[in-house]
Amino acid sequence: MTTPPDVTVRPVTSADRPTVERLWLLFRHDLSEFRGQLPNPDGTFRGDRLEAAFSGSEDWAAYLFSRGEHPVGFAFVRALTEPTRVLNSFFVVRGARRHGVGLHAVREVVSRHPGAWTVAFQDNNPRAVRFWRRVGETIAPGAWEEERRPVPNKPGLAPDVWVSFRCPSP
Repeated sequence: MTTPPDVTVRPVTSADRPTVERLWLLFRHDLSEFRGQLPNPDGTFRGDRLEAAFSGSEDWAAYLFSRGEHPVGFAFVRALTEPTRVLNSFFVVRGARRHGVGLHAVREVVSRHPGAWTVAFQDNNPRAVRFWRRVGETIAPGAWEEERRPVPNKPGLAPDVWVSFRCPSP
């Protein structure tokens, strides 16, 4: 699978916020299938991570993925000032999936912040399970780890699966 040549990954700007907010709704809608979450009364989903990504904090970074002129996804990174960075939110629109966009985007994002990384996903999301295991093996062949951790403050939920790997410096 090759990445289309017109896929770009770039840091978001304040002008990108409306676009990322719309993508955020699609992301949260996709995740609602696995956590049974319903939208707020106004049709939105929780937005604390979206707010943090646009807060200007040195601990957070947000990236927008585009294919030509079309926005196709985003990534929010947190813990940039910590020893292990967290790929906090990651999304590719359905029309761009299975074309190498996601793997290309992950590689671009983590290469901008070399070092230790971790990302959580849900075991009951088979596409995420395959994707994140492939990411671990692609970025750190034979040297990535997977573990299950309880979801903080949500004892009724199944544990999250965490994949951890190290992105070498260029």
